[in-house]
Amino acid sequence: MKREETLNGLRQSPKVDVCVIGGGINGISVFRELALQGLNVLLVEKHDYCSGASSALSRMVHGGLRYLENGEFKLVQESLVERDRLLRNAPHYVAPLPTTVPVFDIISGLGNGIVRFLGLSRRPSRRGAIAIKAGLSIYDFLTRKRATMPRHQFRGRRATLAKWPALHPGIKSSATYFDAWVSHPERLGIELLQDGLSDKFGAAALNYAQLRRMEDGQYRVEDQIGGASVAVEPALIINATGGWIDIANQSLFSPDARSVPLMGGTKGSHLIIDNNTLREALADHMIYYENKDGRICILFPYLGKVLVGSTDIRVDDPETVRCEADERDYILQSLAFVLPEITIRREDIVFQFAGVRPLPASTDSFTGRIPRDHFCTVVEPRDGGPPVLCMIGGKWTTFRSFGEMAADMALERLGRRRHVSTTDRPIGGGRAFPANAPAWLASVATKSGISGARMAELFSRYGTDSEAVAGFIAAAPDQAMPHAGYSMRELQFLIRDESVEHLDDLLLRRTTLAVSGELSLDMMNAVLELLAQEKHWTSAQRAGERDRFLTLLTGRHGVDHDTLSARNEPRSTQCDTTAKSG
Repeated sequence: MKREETLNGLRQSPKVDVCVIGGGINGISVFRELALQGLNVLLVEKHDYCSGASSALSRMVHGGLRYLENGEFKLVQESLVERDRLLRNAPHYVAPLPTTVPVFDIISGLGNGIVRFLGLSRRPSRRGAIAIKAGLSIYDFLTRKRATMPRHQFRGRRATLAKWPALHPGIKSSATYFDAWVSHPERLGIELLQDGLSDKFGAAALNYAQLRRMEDGQYRVEDQIGGASVAVEPALIINATGGWIDIANQSLFSPDARSVPLMGGTKGSHLIIDNNTLREALADHMIYYENKDGRICILFPYLGKVLVGSTDIRVDDPETVRCEADERDYILQSLAFVLPEITIRREDIVFQFAGVRPLPASTDSFTGRIPRDHFCTVVEPRDGGPPVLCMIGGKWTTFRSFGEMAADMALERLGRRRHVSTTDRPIGGGRAFPANAPAWLASVATKSGISGARMAELFSRYGTDSEAVAGFIAAAPDQAMPHAGYSMRELQFLIRDESVEHLDDLLLRRTTLAVSGELSLDMMNAVLELLAQEKHWTSAQRAGERDRFLTLLTGRHGVDHDTLSARNEPRSTQCDTTAKSG
């Protein structure tokens, strides 16, 4: 994943089988699929990997219970299969999530569900116990052969309030079923990328780069870090830019080409809340509830905090999306409705984020009616350039099957065959995942000289890849950082091994420091100094990077300089920075 090596390789051999544009979870997935088949494939991402919608998901890995109302049974079944595969293939990041639905009525929602199932547009209404029971029974039926999760169960009002006393007292009952959640979605994306690069079949990837169509009809990759421009000759282009698909297509075709809009995305915003009373009230469950207007909302424990969301608003420009004040107010109002006795203060919100769901173009007035399924369509340029395969729609849970679908279409176009299946292929730190984690950790800790507590922390972040991280940490003198859970050597490993180019790559995506509300001003400054040393930045570059990150953090995530400063702590020596002697 060395930048200059990739650019030099393109200079020497500009011909590639496939150029994938878009380094979100779907683009990385199809890149991995094609790379594993031995194709010469190039991935180009204009920002950082998994920095758009792929970093703004609800952190759920789910079948899509509410999609049953739209009659999307095939999508739900596919999602449940892929959910169970992720539980097996990425056990270091994906785990079961008990989910409880508060029920306020008995029979309401039946008529609404029927007309929606028939394809008639109608706004949501409350879903009663019968409608919820029907949906969960279908959920159980679709997973009956695998039985990965327990079957759903209902509780009466008394039993529900005994377990969740803070819930709205007007509930009639509750239903509990199991889905899953993902702790580090951006890191999982990086591991998928590394899997595609690891086999050395000619695959290459660049973040902070763009594919441009020149006036003569040729294509060039423009590097936004070093400023280089390199010719590239793809036989096929895959447009996996999600909400940016129509915008990207405009730059891939001749100026006189016209195409029908393919995308019609909606924005979903979420809050991360630090409130012990709220977290304890959830009893380690996700609460999957309806707001007063019938819109589905979620809240569940996430990295010691609580994640709550989301909204569903049409957007025209995916580049500028952020969680607006009215969305924040809506989410807090929904929270006050389902848990009326719990007060959330503005300062309890430690992070906020928003992303664009890559939905197909639709004229439906109700965004909940827009299909969540995925498909591919091929656009043939009029001037004889390479065809462009566009990946439309998709949800995070189904990234593997969507990537497989797009890859199979690309292979057929190119007259190539599939040799490797990713169905049961472990991802990154999910490889050789130990059945006895304590014994594995003790063995690696002894071998590397890292303390048991430090090793357990690394394992929670990287799975079995933590062995390589621990080895790197132990190979040279280490230093503590202002955040007790990280050390200099661990961050150096990420910078050198995972294509880190900017401060936000490290603090927003390679680590969870920002999203978990644990980033302080001292830690930000210390990481900036470390990154500046690794990148050999001048004082001006260092200052510019600091301003860039603070602007991004304030504008997109609601975290300003004063908030970071208030989190400053004395330098801790808790992080084990010793290496084995000899």
